[in-house]
Amino acid sequence: MLNFFRQQSASAKDDVLSGLTVALALVPEAIAFAFVAGLSPLIGLYSAFFIGLITAIFGGRPGMISGATGAMAVVVVALVAEHGVEYLFPTVILCGLLQVAIGLGRLGKLIRMVPHSVMLGFVNGLAIVIGLAQLGSFKTLSPEKTLVYLSGTPLMLMLILVFITMLIIWLLPKLTEAVPASLVAILTVTLISIGINQSYDTSRGENMLATVGDMLSMNTQAAANGSLNSHHGTVEESTAPPVVASTETADAEKTKASSTSVADASTGSISGGLPQLFFTQYSMVPLTWGTLKIIFPFAIILCGVGLIESLMTLTLIDEITETRGKGNRECIGQGAANIVCGLFGGMGGCAMIGQSLINVNSGGRGRLSGITAAVCLLLFVLFLAPVIEMIPMAALVGVMFMVVVGTFEWASLSMFRRMPKSDVFVMVLVAGYTVFMHDLATAVILGVIVSALVFAWQHATHIAVDIKHNEHGSKIYQLHGPLFFASVSSFKEMFDVAGDSDDVVIDFYYTRVYDQSGLEAINWLAEKYQSGGKRLHITHLSAECRRLLDQAGDLVEINISEDPHYHVATDRLA
Repeated sequence: MLNFFRQQSASAKDDVLSGLTVALALVPEAIAFAFVAGLSPLIGLYSAFFIGLITAIFGGRPGMISGATGAMAVVVVALVAEHGVEYLFPTVILCGLLQVAIGLGRLGKLIRMVPHSVMLGFVNGLAIVIGLAQLGSFKTLSPEKTLVYLSGTPLMLMLILVFITMLIIWLLPKLTEAVPASLVAILTVTLISIGINQSYDTSRGENMLATVGDMLSMNTQAAANGSLNSHHGTVEESTAPPVVASTETADAEKTKASSTSVADASTGSISGGLPQLFFTQYSMVPLTWGTLKIIFPFAIILCGVGLIESLMTLTLIDEITETRGKGNRECIGQGAANIVCGLFGGMGGCAMIGQSLINVNSGGRGRLSGITAAVCLLLFVLFLAPVIEMIPMAALVGVMFMVVVGTFEWASLSMFRRMPKSDVFVMVLVAGYTVFMHDLATAVILGVIVSALVFAWQHATHIAVDIKHNEHGSKIYQLHGPLFFASVSSFKEMFDVAGDSDDVVIDFYYTRVYDQSGLEAINWLAEKYQSGGKRLHITHLSAECRRLLDQAGDLVEINISEDPHYHVATDRLA
């Protein structure tokens, strides 16, 4: 189903229109993730602007969209709750510095270690999470100021508009590709929603169909009432931890009020001014060892979560567009974006999978699409907040449901009988962990670990030996298969030290020693033959193995002339 997103090469027009579509979908996401972290909605919007703009310019994957994400938000919520918002910004800056260091160290290529089964589980679990997350948009505020699911006429109208949105996105590309179908769907459903709400307002004085502005107002009131346990229209989380009611510390002298950085919750508006440096709005935390001990663990987690999600998204967009991004450059771009974001009082962020797929589906392929999305987002905050707040949540939910349809790898369902059982297990494990734990980064790490263990277990039994004798009466062990920690036990059991002749040859021509455990096993075997007073010849052994065997002395003879040279491929693309 990833073919659903493949289109012709993008033009500047496609990038601009696609960027506008993404910007519209970014607004509720940024607001919701700010609520998750216990921060002002404007902090989420400013974060999305800085992260999106800088990664679009300097990142390693044109067409990929970055912004404030739920994965980062659930990490910083504990920091904000325990130590105050002032500690958030240096944490984000430190996270950015670590990401830049990883990029400069060329560690971004490690994403290639992710097996295809993990990738399948990742995208399938992600599709389910995106779909479940949209259920939050089917909630409304009860008289008790708690969020409850819609019913009756409002629910029916919401479902109808969601269906219309999906129908437009599906049908319009069959007629024309001059404009992104998602953008047309959002504008069409918005006009329908405005007509319905205006008609309904005449008699009831409230909206029949929830809009972005209503979502902000409802979340604000629910948070103030302490009942916000899920957010509307989010992409990566279906449930969220309790929200911190205040984004300021208890000490009013530590925090400076700023109308451009803190939203007025009573108005439910996203309108604001230009972002400012955080130290002009908040007190600076002391740059001491104690501060570093507080922020460093959070910065490490943010760095890991952000890079894993970004590199996984990069790999997914690579597959969709049939091009190749640069992982190390993306690490540097993400790091630079988080440094600037932290300096301007942001909550940090990383690649946004849902919005990246919307961008690709809308024709966005170049850096201009990400730049347009970020700039439009800032323009919404500065000038167009009242207009953006009129967009119905039904339109955005419909767009995200189409992302779900295009993201889920439906072909994987028919591959169950053809795939190895171990790969099926890994795929289901990663998808299940993603769905139930809402942690994409940990799901990927878990999948890689399980895949590595399965690989080690399977190859532990692949080592074998052919036994021959030469004309001099020497016994020759010709090994086959990998020698590493899992196959060491089998390796040791192959030799009959007591029953062997006085002259033994072990040929490593068809064997590769992969780790320290294999080297130690060779050394152990040499000592056994030495203690038995027998002479051991080892041929076709690599140089690092020979250095380990020096303690065997003259009784171990290594044929240097026959030792092979191992060539390692270098990576110039990352």
